[in-house]
Amino acid sequence: MLNRIDLRTSMVDPRKLLPRAQMDVSHAVEQIRPVVEAIAQHGRSAVIEATTRFDGVVLSQLRVADVDGELEPEVEAALMEAIARVRKVHEDQRRVEVTTQVVPGGTVTERWVPVRRVGLYVPGGLAMYPSTVIMNVVPAQIAGVEQLVVCSPPQKETGRPDARVLAVCKLLGVDEVYAVGGAQAVAMLAYGTDECEPVDMITGPGNVWVTAAKRLVRGVVGIDAEAGPTEIAILADDTADPRHVAADLISQAEHDPLAASVLVTSSVGLADAVDGMLPEMVTATKHSERITAALHGPQSGVVLVSDMEQGLQVVDAYAAEHLEIQARDARALALRVRNAGAIFVGAYSPVSLGDYCAGSNHVLPTGGCARHSSGLSVQTFLRGVHLIEYNEQALREVSGHVVTLANVEDLPAHGEAVSARFHS
Repeated sequence: MLNRIDLRTSMVDPRKLLPRAQMDVSHAVEQIRPVVEAIAQHGRSAVIEATTRFDGVVLSQLRVADVDGELEPEVEAALMEAIARVRKVHEDQRRVEVTTQVVPGGTVTERWVPVRRVGLYVPGGLAMYPSTVIMNVVPAQIAGVEQLVVCSPPQKETGRPDARVLAVCKLLGVDEVYAVGGAQAVAMLAYGTDECEPVDMITGPGNVWVTAAKRLVRGVVGIDAEAGPTEIAILADDTADPRHVAADLISQAEHDPLAASVLVTSSVGLADAVDGMLPEMVTATKHSERITAALHGPQSGVVLVSDMEQGLQVVDAYAAEHLEIQARDARALALRVRNAGAIFVGAYSPVSLGDYCAGSNHVLPTGGCARHSSGLSVQTFLRGVHLIEYNEQALREVSGHVVTLANVEDLPAHGEAVSARFHS
């Protein structure tokens, strides 16, 4: 049975009671700091030493010489369909240049300029994620990023990243790939080596060591987010199919023993039915041990609410990476949600669809960060730059206000920089 939290009569802030995976990034930062600092100082040799120690692979070169991998025909077809759908959705995210005439002779233009060089991290631990290559590369390409670099851990058998990851890189035209994973990949991307030029930004999910390294190099480079363990919340009423709900909770738990699977429901009957189905369904899965650990962990459980109104309050407080709504008027409820990385509406929009072929992006904020952050998109790789163009008359007309405000802030030289243009 999943852990249960009954909020039907509670007046307490639900954020204090909701299950959440715990990940001590601060502790991991201190453990991984020597590795990151060594790579910053010594480059290639430190990357090789860290890869030998953590991955058990001795690299003769960091960059993959031949970016290629075998794919079965049905796998290639599925990946090509995923690429096409993700590209279709993300092409509509392009930003356009806008010029605003503030006054006659005075304009501000907002341009959107892509980051020049981006490092894309693709995990390779408990599972391989060729789909993550798609989710990172496609929006970066649409944004106009000039140089894309992929890092993914070397496999012990080959010393290369997973063949499916390499195959997707080839499909997408990415030829700069490094067989480096974990914190050492993040440090290499940030500081560079004789083989790898430093990047301007690092994106992509990873484990606690990757997250800790991203925190350490933030400021040296930009990062997308500090990704934590994956999570699903399902908001459901008595119309939801318990088998669908159980299957979706299981699918998310399959990622990691720390993965969070949370059901928020107004129906005790649904909660009981899901609990009754889980043991048999989990036993039938390939990764039953991992799934069991995740479902029985403190980060997973059932939250009972009095009605869908309270359910909306709870899921907004939880701010799930993935939120499914399986209830009456699911779309109307979805449109009222403020905090979620992505919202999956109705019985036929499961999170698994979004992981691969919905067209949406599956790199999403975790750990409640959906309250203030968005998932990966074309916008991630763009920077807004203002062009300010005023002629002499337009500046003259506003100069008095500039001087006044400069003096109010005790910055008289700011005012002089304007008035000097009109007094010889």
